[in-house]
Amino acid sequence: MAQLTVRKLDKELVAALKIRAARNGRSAEAEHREILKHALTSDDFKQHLLQLADLADVAFPRIEGAIRDVEL
Repeated sequence: MAQLTVRKLDKELVAALKIRAARNGRSAEAEHREILKHALTSDDFKQHLLQLADLADVAFPRIEGAIRDVEL
């Protein structure tokens, strides 16, 4: 499994995470995983990304017939 380190968090945010974790009977690390999982897999997040894509088309209009070379 991968590891993720989050730096420069406000003390109040860390305290809130620990309180939330305790209320849910989990460690702060387990609570953090659950928050990320929910945020990144929920329909709300998917809808947010779709809205951003719509805004990108307005801010950066697509050029019809343009071909992009994308390396993966």
